[in-house]
Amino acid sequence: MTDFLWTTPETSPVATLVLAHGAGALMDSTFMEKMATSLANEGVSVARFEFAYMAQRRTGGSKRPPPKADKLIGEFQTAVQAVVGEVDGPVLIGGKSMGGRVAAMLAGGGSLPKRVAGVVCLGYPFHPTGKADTPWRMEPLEQSSRPILIQQGERDPFGSWAELDQIQLPAHVSISYLDDGNHDFGPRGKHPATLDGNIAIAARNTADFARKITAQ
Repeated sequence: MTDFLWTTPETSPVATLVLAHGAGALMDSTFMEKMATSLANEGVSVARFEFAYMAQRRTGGSKRPPPKADKLIGEFQTAVQAVVGEVDGPVLIGGKSMGGRVAAMLAGGGSLPKRVAGVVCLGYPFHPTGKADTPWRMEPLEQSSRPILIQQGERDPFGSWAELDQIQLPAHVSISYLDDGNHDFGPRGKHPATLDGNIAIAARNTADFARKITAQ
């Protein structure tokens, strides 16, 4: 049974986002807390969940590396089915880094509920950090049956603006860059942008994305 951490807006949500964590941080990490709160402020209800390997860490389990991303698709599917059974209205799936990659993989399969309208990736890991010369993880994006919104820090070591400016993404994939942001959207100290400001922009972009794709 999947345990969810809910963050909901005060009014009826424009959509519900099933949100997975990244490879090494819990669902209630600082980034995830800030992101969920900002999303709720923009009218998006958020249901966070943890993959089993991460949940085990809370009870003293092994801190071994996560399974390969494709091994987590079934767990994400179970979480989505549970949320779809609990809420009305459109549903989005997404996650931080690895979680967003797994969401995109799920969107390429044939078992996604029809009410799932799109995918939101918060810092997509296009390639391993420092290894832009290795094969990029484009297949989940290319094969997705739903529109995808990627929110990417300009300096993200898993795929920076300078690197991504050289490639063409699939037509159903849109990308929004966050000023001077790293993989967690944080800018450098002397930059006028702020972490909270970038997170707020990402939340606003997500709400606009939800409205756009559900109005079609």
